[in-house]
Amino acid sequence: MAKKPVQLDENGKRKFSIRDCLAYAAGDLGCNMSFALKGTMAIFWTQFMKLDLWYSLLLIVVQVWDAINDPLIGSIIDADKRQYKRNKFLSYIWFGSIGLIIGGACCFLPFPNAPTWAKMIIFIAGYVVWDAFYTIANVPYGSLLSLISKEPADRASLSAWRSVGSIAGNMLPMVILPFIIYDANNNLIGERVFLAALIMGALGFLCFQFMIRNTEIREEVEVQLDDAPKFNVIKAMGNFLKNRPAVGATLAAVGMFIGMQGGTTAVTVLFQSYFKNVQASGIAQMFAMIPIFVFTPLARKMVVKYGKQELATFGAIVSIVASILMLLLPMSGDNKGMMVYILCQLINSLGLGIYSTVSWAMMGDAIDYNEWKHGTREEGTVYALHSFFRKLAQGVGPAIVLVIMVWLGYIGANEGNQTAEVALRMRYLVPALYLVSAALQLIGLKFIYNLDKKTLAEMNAELEVRRGETVEDTAVEVTAE
Repeated sequence: MAKKPVQLDENGKRKFSIRDCLAYAAGDLGCNMSFALKGTMAIFWTQFMKLDLWYSLLLIVVQVWDAINDPLIGSIIDADKRQYKRNKFLSYIWFGSIGLIIGGACCFLPFPNAPTWAKMIIFIAGYVVWDAFYTIANVPYGSLLSLISKEPADRASLSAWRSVGSIAGNMLPMVILPFIIYDANNNLIGERVFLAALIMGALGFLCFQFMIRNTEIREEVEVQLDDAPKFNVIKAMGNFLKNRPAVGATLAAVGMFIGMQGGTTAVTVLFQSYFKNVQASGIAQMFAMIPIFVFTPLARKMVVKYGKQELATFGAIVSIVASILMLLLPMSGDNKGMMVYILCQLINSLGLGIYSTVSWAMMGDAIDYNEWKHGTREEGTVYALHSFFRKLAQGVGPAIVLVIMVWLGYIGANEGNQTAEVALRMRYLVPALYLVSAALQLIGLKFIYNLDKKTLAEMNAELEVRRGETVEDTAVEVTAE
């Protein structure tokens, strides 16, 4: 059977298709194969390694590394003007994916009987190694979206499929791992977490390789000449803070991760001690993902009709309603109460799904906004700073929540045997976290992010004119020579 010829666009590039979406989804699947276990980190280090509050303090300390690591690597990528065989972003992703094979496992080295000082060193060293390789892979991966296509509908599709990859990457550990890493008494088995991290690192590497081989770059970044203006990191960071769409999208992402990552430990303890069935937590989270899968095929058409900001804002409002219902509705510590929790989570996830499917496309537009307002794209730096604040929420959020949990009576050494009073407090803490999360999303999306459907169309039209003029000027110069 003859092989179907590849269709090309007017620039000689392969036409945008489902192949691009699947490849981009595979990239976030690879990231989450490494990242998904971070939700287990608090339980591992408090219940298995017995660090308790030390873990909260150390988690905040390693965010200092994040503060240096993310913007530094982003600026290095932006400043790198070397010619690569395919693309510099893909080259950095390839290198980072190799380190992630073992990087995630370094965070779960199982030595519960080691001295406290040794455990602290193990945690910091493991986290720094993992974080470095994760950033090397994740920052250029996020920047790729704005280079794969300039069309808003294509970017919406890529963002939606990235959410699919993210969900798939979270579902594997979320659903399967509770049955593997917890015993019959709802207690964590640390050695199994370490082995799971190694396996997931290898799976992530394979996902990245699929993405690299099937990604088509259509908006290639130009390499600056030696006499071009030098890259200015401080200026780029200042531009980020003046970039309202980037700041708004980042605040919304911070809010999302305070709920998702900050609430992970509290949710685990809720199922351990209130519902007394930690294995069911994965199944409950799987059902909560259903609305995201339902909305993903509709994202492209909905964005064209209503706009990204408008859809994301509506999603935040839906999540606020769901969180309030979870707080107010009666929720007993049995299967009936668990069903109420799952129902509220379904509604919450519908709102979260609406936002998450367009969130990455919104960041792609924010990168264009930087070019529109400041004349430079700075994909690596803009995305690195966005990634930094996300990771700050992913790290500081759980640390703050853990401090609150301890204040409410949680004792890590008790593992799955918390008192009834503590269990009840977790029942109210979880929806309170979701409510704060959704409120931050609404503030960032509605009141800070300023690229509604109309403004976005104006920006894209003006940028197209500018880029066309630049190409014509370059052609004139070449002809004159």
